Amino acid sequence: MKKLLYSALIIMSLASCSKDSSPEDKCTGKTGGGGLVNLLVSPSDDIAMGQATVNSIDSNKTEYPILDSTQYNVAYGHINRITKNILNSGEVYYKDKFVWRVRIIKRDDILNAFCTPGGFIYVYTGLIKYLDNETQLAGVLGHEIAHADRRHSANQMVKQYGISTLLSIISGGNQSQLATLSAQLLLLKYSREDETEADKFSVRYLKPTEYDGRGAKYFFEKLIATGQSGGTPAFLSTHPDPGDRVANITQTWECLGSKVGLTFDTRYAQFKTSLP
Repeated sequence: MKKLLYSALIIMSLASCSKDSSPEDKCTGKTGGGGLVNLLVSPSDDIAMGQATVNSIDSNKTEYPILDSTQYNVAYGHINRITKNILNSGEVYYKDKFVWRVRIIKRDDILNAFCTPGGFIYVYTGLIKYLDNETQLAGVLGHEIAHADRRHSANQMVKQYGISTLLSIISGGNQSQLATLSAQLLLLKYSREDETEADKFSVRYLKPTEYDGRGAKYFFEKLIATGQSGGTPAFLSTHPDPGDRVANITQTWECLGSKVGLTFDTRYAQFKTSLP
């Protein structure tokens, strides 16, 4: 019975993928990523996994000192505006189903950002201060949003646990198991394919906005120019090489129409001065 159900799900997934593709789909792949995960794991399950990770982060204030959104309301106004611009592009498949909440971590020594399943986004002050303009940050945020929107973490957790065990952990409320799951999500390294796909969708998300779709490309170029590519966080540097990612982003941008957007340097400088 399980084999028959699994075969039926595969057929349904393949049938869905066979629908006519848009010009954008030909550049990036179809929206609604996740493959069989879309049929096996609900968006609320992604949110539950993300919330378990949030609870783990909130309980470790030394490692994750979160800036208070009331005290630093100007800084949060900037980053929430950038995030909403991406989410309102019309290209984020789970825009209305995931949480999409942003928090800033006060760690100037870390060039990093990440997004949990379900859309809980975290950005380090080190990354914000390192970047030169709003479009560069939008490119990185688009990349992270894509990991959640394409359900890359959920896919990996299904592969690791199996669908029945994973759903049992999520629905069972066992705090020890949830803590283990959240720890694994925080340490998760994406595959080469996932990173490449997230880069492509970052360009796609930014295309309808005022931003230049190559935002993430400019970040990688700066890393290479300053000799920091070897020390980049695993979520950015491990798969594939930053130079390859520059080429991949450029190719996707050209495929999508090569629209040159704005960078908002002055507005971004105001954002940086609003940080401690």
